[in-house]
Amino acid sequence: MNGAEENTAALIAGLEDSEKAKIRAAVDALIDLSSSIPSLRGSLEESLNDGQLKNRWAVGYVLGHLPQPSGAAILALLGGLDHIEPDIRWAIALLLVRLARSDGSLISSLLTLCASGTVNQRRMAAYCIRDLQLTDDASMAALSAAARDSDPTVRVAALTSLRRRSDAGAAARDLLLDRFVNDGDGRVRNAAAITLAQMGAPGEAFVRALEQSAKSGDAHARKAALAALELLQKKRPAPDGS
Repeated sequence: MNGAEENTAALIAGLEDSEKAKIRAAVDALIDLSSSIPSLRGSLEESLNDGQLKNRWAVGYVLGHLPQPSGAAILALLGGLDHIEPDIRWAIALLLVRLARSDGSLISSLLTLCASGTVNQRRMAAYCIRDLQLTDDASMAALSAAARDSDPTVRVAALTSLRRRSDAGAAARDLLLDRFVNDGDGRVRNAAAITLAQMGAPGEAFVRALEQSAKSGDAHARKAALAALELLQKKRPAPDGS
């Protein structure tokens, strides 16, 4: 084994390090080397077959930067959406969004994960769907279902994602109003209120619910309601002659 091969082998081994900084350094170095070492893809793909591999996401992340990553690499990335570290989850999500723009099958995988993954995976999949700026029925259905997820953080992710939907119509507004009025978690109610206000053109039922919440003894609910009312005021058309 020559010096270059030894260096590459050491970097691949570094993907299994327990320190995040060292893993990142190995990932960055391998991505930089990928274009000059044709055998690197094969070595990384082979490592994915190791049942003892701890940081499967790191191998998938490097492979995700190579042309046409394999199904095994994509699965490693999807699995990485459950990582304990938020910054790693977000780095993987950004990469998956980029890959999904040219791979419809990956969009399907994200829609499935949004419904059936772990809590972290469901939440991050919702954010991926948001960032893809989709306008199809299947992705809207996935977000609508996620807005009723058993976990409140998933519901928040789904509800706030609706603001990015150019196709969000009456059904989406009704869903947001329902979550604002009926959800048992304050974070979800607040997210629904702000999102619906940001979308503008509210119905009378929403305004009445906001005005009621603005008088609430719950400081967080009152603050969210007042913020939503302020947003609505800013979006209200100015009177003629003003």
